[in-house]
Amino acid sequence: TKMTEFIKHKVAHHFGTAAQEFDTAKLGMWAFLVTEILFFGALFVAYFVFKYLYPQAFIEGHHHLDWRMGSVNTLFLISSSFTMVMAVRAAQTSKKKLTINYLIATIVFAICFMVIKFIEYSSKIDHGFLPPLFFSGQGTEVTMPIFFGLYFFMTGLHGIHVLIGIGLIAWLIIKAKKGTFH
Repeated sequence: TKMTEFIKHKVAHHFGTAAQEFDTAKLGMWAFLVTEILFFGALFVAYFVFKYLYPQAFIEGHHHLDWRMGSVNTLFLISSSFTMVMAVRAAQTSKKKLTINYLIATIVFAICFMVIKFIEYSSKIDHGFLPPLFFSGQGTEVTMPIFFGLYFFMTGLHGIHVLIGIGLIAWLIIKAKKGTFH
């Protein structure tokens, strides 16, 4: 039939069928998610181990974090997840303009997240609350640099993920404008 021929031409050359391509993409996404869970899971295990070993450093370190900025950033992350899901749904229903708008909204939320993170980092840097080799901040707890080492590593790694995501979503916008998704 014509539909079978249409689908066959849209399948990448190294796949036999659209179903095979779809299953491979789904498996690849699950593999990516598992590696992310393992990677970030290991960081959270490190966080909890060090928090157990140096509880006072973590208590004092937390007093130098702004819960309001963290809350706003959490809202940005949840909102960006929502707009990304809506972009996928819009693409599935061949709503090109809506897909692009949701992707743009996702980038805007990501940029807002990074601006807040920049403000947070600037405050920490100004007060000398840095990872162990560069720590010069004031505090009563001598092990506080461990807290800020983990803080910068974990949040910095997440920030890198967000920046990469911005680039990938910009690429998706270009592809969506060309009508690639339907």
